[in-house]
Amino acid sequence: MPMKPLAGLLLALSCLLGIAATGSVFELAYGDPRLGTVPTMIILAVSAPGTVLTLLMAMA
Repeated sequence: MPMKPLAGLLLALSCLLGIAATGSVFELAYGDPRLGTVPTMIILAVSAPGTVLTLLMAMA
């Protein structure tokens, strides 16, 4: 069964958000984020649930 274009877009977005979340975790764990602590925490707060949401939307 072929994949719908929207599902592919959502999967790509999920991957991008997952990479952003992972990078934010490592930046915060290192102790000196390049963008600063607050912006990095905001990126993590948006990208972590966004990863799960877009992945679930792509699978639906």
